[in-house]
Amino acid sequence: MMIYMRRAGITGAFLLSIYFLIYMTASWGTGKSFPERVTDQEVVRRKLDRIEKTLNKLTKLIEVSGRKNSPDEVSLNADQVKEKIVMPKVYPNSFLFAKWGDELSEEEQNEAQALYQMYGYNAFLSNQMPIDRKLPDTRDKRCLTKNYSRDLPTISVVLIYINEALSIIKRAVRSIITHTPPHLLREIILVDDCSTYNDLRKPLEDYIEQIHRERPGLIKKVRHDQQMGLSQSRISGWEHATADVVAILDAHIETTEGWAEPLLDRIKADRTVVVSPVFDKVHFDNLHVERYIPSSHGFDWALWCMYESFRPEWLKMEDESLPGKSPSVMGIFAADRLFLGEIGGLDGGMTVYGGENVELGIRVWLCGGSVEVVPCSRIAHIERAHKPYAPNIELAMRRNALRVADIWLDEYKRNVLIAWNVPLKNHGIDTGDVSERRKLREKLNCKPFKWYLDNVYPSLEMWDNVLGYGALQNTLLRSHCVDQGAVPGNIPILYDCHFQQPQHCFYNTDGEIIIGAIKSHKYNNNRCLVDPGSGSTPTLQECPLAKLNQLHMHWDFKQGQSIRNKATKRCLEVAQGESWLYQVIIQPCSGQSWTIQHLVTSF
Repeated sequence: MMIYMRRAGITGAFLLSIYFLIYMTASWGTGKSFPERVTDQEVVRRKLDRIEKTLNKLTKLIEVSGRKNSPDEVSLNADQVKEKIVMPKVYPNSFLFAKWGDELSEEEQNEAQALYQMYGYNAFLSNQMPIDRKLPDTRDKRCLTKNYSRDLPTISVVLIYINEALSIIKRAVRSIITHTPPHLLREIILVDDCSTYNDLRKPLEDYIEQIHRERPGLIKKVRHDQQMGLSQSRISGWEHATADVVAILDAHIETTEGWAEPLLDRIKADRTVVVSPVFDKVHFDNLHVERYIPSSHGFDWALWCMYESFRPEWLKMEDESLPGKSPSVMGIFAADRLFLGEIGGLDGGMTVYGGENVELGIRVWLCGGSVEVVPCSRIAHIERAHKPYAPNIELAMRRNALRVADIWLDEYKRNVLIAWNVPLKNHGIDTGDVSERRKLREKLNCKPFKWYLDNVYPSLEMWDNVLGYGALQNTLLRSHCVDQGAVPGNIPILYDCHFQQPQHCFYNTDGEIIIGAIKSHKYNNNRCLVDPGSGSTPTLQECPLAKLNQLHMHWDFKQGQSIRNKATKRCLEVAQGESWLYQVIIQPCSGQSWTIQHLVTSF
């Protein structure tokens, strides 16, 4: 062994010296008396175990290197070198370890899983990675040929976080400093929405002090005394910004080469445009980067944001380096700081998480601006396995969506209520005081939402023909609801009522009964209830296909009465099956009646 280490330029004595110095530093550098230090040995031991593992790995590498470089030694078998040691999985059902972590010890797996549960991503791996790691350049090659003026607006970068891993924040800050021209970067503003983890106190302050030795005064830190939610955190960042442009980002991002200039160039050309980079996906488990194709940022009627294709006119240009119009923003965006204030900033009445980005996009379009995605700007963004604000954000999202509908959507407010399966009137959900935001809309002379549907987002289905929606129940068996059944599959079933999406049904003026939620976009197909004409089992078929094939998809239905197929004259009813469980069937009408949960209009 010593021969191999000497050939590599390192002796065993040197390695032992390193080990001894680390040991002495860890165990005697505490400033405590000898008995106290002995008590601390258990704490120190764990650290030394990891150091020993690292040294063992180094020794093996040196040994392999020595054998490869020595002509008089027998070389290692290639299969032995490549052999991968797979440790038993402590958490076999954890998503974290599905594709990562085969070589971790039991102790390391426990630590990694605990950190994953805290953060929703692999903080254990993040803590071991370089703060300044190099990411792949995922820009279209045409982006590399673009030249931007040196005389661009200055930028304040706001990073929003609550209980974020310190190494993730450090990496975000370092990437911004590395990839933003110094003369353009005015400041980085860290907005802490009342984090509770200790490493976001002094350890983060120490890191900020380190950055300030390099760039004095670059970082500002804003901390909320109580949790105020995502929208208010972004407002806090905007209020502390001083540059021409404010970029509001999550803290779990890494900027890449040339990210800022394309955004600033668009805002310089038009101060009323709100711009967004393309987000490349950082996988939560192994933190590798997956390139995303440029897409616009849309939403459904529940106001959940989503990716979708740019408009046809952008696609016809066949140039991925060009900005594309977008109905909304995902939450990461840049805007002229003063213009953002002129149109009302962000809505401080939004709570916790969700909907504030869609609200901003709608308001910008209605009140004199526009929204674009700029493909030559790329940011790597971790997609968490779970959110930090709450285990279930649906209640906050529903409340915020209804608030947006109250202020901006005019008569199409009903579509948001339908999407969330709440009644059109007296739903009992407090959306906060909207009077000031309505005054803002009037003051800015904003356009009606119908203009937005016609000119900005024509692919949204208007749902003008919906008569009733929600759970569909037979009056003989109120405890059960019609359900879409297994997916994939096309057989509707009866199931204990839970009133969630698989049991959302819709009856419209065309006599169609849609089961299993209704699609928000014209490019998607709903599934319609069909009488196959023979047998007793109803089916679900895509509505356009059922219409094309002239299937029996139209029904006569009045609230509290039977559901009768217009073509076959048979009825949708319930009956006990062979297993004595009730099921939904089609048979000659026996007088059974049905109700649908909510009515748009009496029928």
